[in-house]
Amino acid sequence: MADPQSPTGPAIAVSNLRMRYGDKDVLSGLEFTIEPGTVTALLGPNGAGKTTTVEILEGFRARSGGDVSVLGADPERGDERWRALMGIVLQEWRDNHKWRVRDLLVHFAEYYRPYAEPWGADELLELVGLAEQAGQRISTLSGGQRRRLDVAAGIVGRPTLLFLDEPTTGFDPHARREFHELIHRLCDLEGTTVLLTTHDLDEAEKLAERILILAGGRIIADGSPDSLARAAATTAEVKWMQDGRLQVHATDDATAFARKLLATDDGAVTDLEIHRASLEEAYLSLVEQFEGGEAETAIDTFQEVTT
Repeated sequence: MADPQSPTGPAIAVSNLRMRYGDKDVLSGLEFTIEPGTVTALLGPNGAGKTTTVEILEGFRARSGGDVSVLGADPERGDERWRALMGIVLQEWRDNHKWRVRDLLVHFAEYYRPYAEPWGADELLELVGLAEQAGQRISTLSGGQRRRLDVAAGIVGRPTLLFLDEPTTGFDPHARREFHELIHRLCDLEGTTVLLTTHDLDEAEKLAERILILAGGRIIADGSPDSLARAAATTAEVKWMQDGRLQVHATDDATAFARKLLATDDGAVTDLEIHRASLEEAYLSLVEQFEGGEAETAIDTFQEVTT
């Protein structure tokens, strides 16, 4: 059995990536690299170019210009051995409904076997929480169970690089938490690199250590969820209870204010809370600025804080 070696260097490297449909530029000179074993979220409004970018990285769409390397190869020339290193979980996939759950995973695993050792079906079903549904036909699964099966099919080959498109659609809160734990396990124990596209900003904040925000075919912000949130607002809101009354104060330096408050309160301050901008607020602020014609101002503001 062949045993492909994991490529060295960045998992993904993109330089001056361009894509044009007719007279419309969909991507205008994208530049970024993604290191192995990391979780990166690609965010952006509809029409920003997210799907086009991911399809180019997966090798499903030819680019108009620029250089792209994914797992050490140009996606336009990737062979079967290269493809076996990748897992893809699409936003929606409704084929194979007559198969039984376990049989489908056993079948898919055989495609990877010439290149790597895939997950065993029973171990994988346990991992994604579908052990009790192993013998059911796919058509009988609930929406959340079907989504878990989509994830199982995407990772059955133990991918080096995993693309996730809205992965927890249809999950209840418990299933979503279990999925997040699964992704962290894949990164920590298997060394899997994950590129996530989602409209769920809370999920992106929980899963990703790095956020790329795409708008108008450009990357307009690149940083950790915390750094982007700090860039979105210059002030934080401090709330506390004192003498039975709620107090609220806005400050540029919440940490210094809270320390001063606690140092002089003689124990009278309780229920102290500091509210900083969330990733969602950062995202909405940046996209609103960009779409309002303030693109350069928005980009400069975020780069000043995140670099």
